[in-house]
Amino acid sequence: MIKPRKSIQKILPYRPGKPIEELKEELGLEDICRLSSNENPLGPPSSAVEAMRVASLRSARYPNGDSFDLRNALSSHLGVNTDQLVFGAGANEVIKLFCLAYLEPEDEVILPRPSLGEYARLATMCGAHCKAIPLNDDFVIDLPSMAAAISSKTKMIFICNPNNPTGTVIEQRGLRQMLNRVGDNILVVLDEAYFDYVDYPNSPDGVTFLKEFPNVASIRTFSHGYGLAGLRIGYGIAHASIIYELDKVREPYHISSVAQAAALAALNDKEYFEKSIRYNQVEREYMINRLRTMGLVVLESQANFLLVDVKTSAVRIYQSLLKRGVMVRSADSFGYPTAIRVSIGLREENNYFLDALKECLSQIV
Repeated sequence: MIKPRKSIQKILPYRPGKPIEELKEELGLEDICRLSSNENPLGPPSSAVEAMRVASLRSARYPNGDSFDLRNALSSHLGVNTDQLVFGAGANEVIKLFCLAYLEPEDEVILPRPSLGEYARLATMCGAHCKAIPLNDDFVIDLPSMAAAISSKTKMIFICNPNNPTGTVIEQRGLRQMLNRVGDNILVVLDEAYFDYVDYPNSPDGVTFLKEFPNVASIRTFSHGYGLAGLRIGYGIAHASIIYELDKVREPYHISSVAQAAALAALNDKEYFEKSIRYNQVEREYMINRLRTMGLVVLESQANFLLVDVKTSAVRIYQSLLKRGVMVRSADSFGYPTAIRVSIGLREENNYFLDALKECLSQIV
C-alpha cells in the first residue's frame, strides 16, 4: 500500500455537515433554519449579484491572475500598498498559504484553544508541532501565556480576533505588549475574519499593527460582513516581503472572475455594508438579552455568533433543535460540553430558534 506523508497521518479530513436538502428529507421537515455557519442572513448585496451576472458572461476566459482591479481598490480602502495583499479562496486558504510558505518539519506553532481548528490542521500538515494555549478565565485569548510559551523552535503564532467560537476580543495594549516580547523571526498572524463586526474601541486593528511590526500579518474575508461566503474570497495583508513568499505557493488563477467582480462590487457598496453591520449589532444585542432572560450564560460577542451555555448536554440540545428544524453548532468539540454556538440570523429565524431552545430546555430534566 502506498503510504501518505507522515505529517498528514496525524490529521483527519474535513467533513462538512449534511446538505440542507438531505437533512430535510431525512428529518421530514419542509424547511431548516441554519444558524450554524456564521453566514450573513441578509444575503449578498444586489450590486454584487449584478456584477456576478456580468462577469459570468466572460467565463470562457481565465480570470485576472493578480486580481488587478480588486487589489487596487482594496489597497486604497485599507491604506496599504498593492504588494501587501494576497488573495485566497476564503480566509482558510490564506491560512494555508502562510503555513506552506513558512513552516517546516519540527517548527513550532503557538495557537489559542479553543479557536479555529484549521490552524492546527494546516500546521500539522506541514510537519510543524502545535502548542495550544488555553483561553483565560474571561474566555479571551491569553496573550501573556502565549508569549511565555515561545521557545527557540517557535516560528508562527496564530491569534483569532474576534475568536471563534467565543466571539471575544483581545485588547490593543495587550497585543502591543506581546509583540514587544516576540522576536522578529516569528510570524504573528492575526485572523480577523470577523473584524467587520467589532465595535469595541480597544480591540486592535491588525492593519495598524502590521505597519508598526513587520512580522505581523492580518487575514480578512468577504464572507461575513459583505455576504459572499459562497464565493470563497479572503485576503491576507502583510509586509511586501512576506506576501512575495506567499505568492510562490498560491495557485495561479485561483480566484474566479465572478468572485473578483462580486468582491469589488461589495467593497464599493458602502450602503449594504453599513446596513449589514448595523443589522448584526441590533440582532446580536436582541439575542443576548433574550437568552439571558432565559437564565442562560452568554459571552459578550464581537462577532456574528454567540457562545451560549445551555447548562446541559450540548449534543442533546443540538439534536433536539435539529429535530425542530434549527441547526446550531455544538461546542463540545471546542471543549465546552454544555455550550452551543449560534449564528445571528434574520429576526424571524432568531425568534424561531429562541422558542425552539426554550421548548427543548423545558423538556430536559
